[in-house]
Amino acid sequence: MIRKLRWRFISTAMLAFFLVIALIASFVNVANYCVETNRLDDTIESIINYDPYQRQFGGRGPGGVMGGGWGSGGDNTPMEPFRALPDVEANYMTRFFIVAIGDDSSVLFTSLEFVASVDESQAVEYTIQALNGSADKGYIGSYRYKIIDADDAVVVVFLNCEKELRSMHSILMMTLVISGAALVLVFFLVLLFSRKAIQPIAHNIEIQKRFITDASHELKTPLTSISTSVDVLEIDRGSDEWTDNIRQQVSRMSDLVSQMVALSRLDEVKPVPDKEQFDLTGAIWETLEVHIPQAKASGRTIKTDIPEGISIVGEKSSIQQMLSVLIDNAVKYSTEGAEILLTLKKVKNKVHIEVFNPCNYEKAPDVDRLFDRFYRPDESRNTSTGGNGIGLAIAKAVVEAHGGKISAKCPDGKSMTITVEL
Repeated sequence: MIRKLRWRFISTAMLAFFLVIALIASFVNVANYCVETNRLDDTIESIINYDPYQRQFGGRGPGGVMGGGWGSGGDNTPMEPFRALPDVEANYMTRFFIVAIGDDSSVLFTSLEFVASVDESQAVEYTIQALNGSADKGYIGSYRYKIIDADDAVVVVFLNCEKELRSMHSILMMTLVISGAALVLVFFLVLLFSRKAIQPIAHNIEIQKRFITDASHELKTPLTSISTSVDVLEIDRGSDEWTDNIRQQVSRMSDLVSQMVALSRLDEVKPVPDKEQFDLTGAIWETLEVHIPQAKASGRTIKTDIPEGISIVGEKSSIQQMLSVLIDNAVKYSTEGAEILLTLKKVKNKVHIEVFNPCNYEKAPDVDRLFDRFYRPDESRNTSTGGNGIGLAIAKAVVEAHGGKISAKCPDGKSMTITVEL
């Protein structure tokens, strides 16, 4: 239990740190993306609003739409140097090109004076991709574009943003590397300090286990004395309903003490230290030899589907204790005259044990809590049958001590199926 508690603490701490570091990394990258994109869009707006370029966007100045069409006399007139940005050097480093497409999808104008890596055919191809998109601005390759509606055409401005994209990619990779390194470092720090963090809890659990063990030994003496006194009374006066009730309650108390001790042992770091390979088929039949007559005496029958020759590695006595709990639970809480089915099968390298029994719960039990200590789905029926809610908790502890899983299904309260996977 301590080991599981420690790893649960580690996993919770790591999950919390992962969420925080992921949130920070996401915020940094999204913020950087937004800042760079806004800056690129501002540069594109500066290109569009630069007075000497107004004729390229259908303006009314010389050479514009109202002044003779796209370019003088229909020719691509060279554009003036770009000087719209406050930073003089940034003007010379701004690389862009412009393409205008007419209403008949013809290319009216291309300006490639400020870019060297794109020819006219590539510029037109980029423009078609941009126009086929759903947004009026975005990224294509290493360019940021914006679409502008002119009087008789559509103009697309492409701004080279290769440097900005490299910067965003570098920051993304840097945050991933730093986040990964931070996760590894924090994991080792949490691993180092986790033992100290749960030490008070471990100490309390150790005290609790010691109390259970000591109390069980202290209780055994008076229980034995009471049982002996009942025997003497019955010899002297004969048995009656009072001595029968005392004997029944002593037996129930003795079972409870034994189960508490068993649970305490299963909470240890190595609850089943003596694991060895044994014949599971034979172990099940040995357990059934005790329960089949008991089931028959209570009006139930146990049917089996148990193939020969199935073996596992584990502690035989613990596995038999788990099987005994499951069969006893099925017999106690099944309906009158019920047929209980115990199935054993091997699937690849795993062993599946299923115990099925009809039942009659007024309300379907909470199967997620069924294996909790002292949980009893039907208080009245469990009291009448002598259940105390520890048996299935012991079964779960045994299964988990062997690295297995146990689960239950009771969808309608009319049938219960408990499955063990080892």
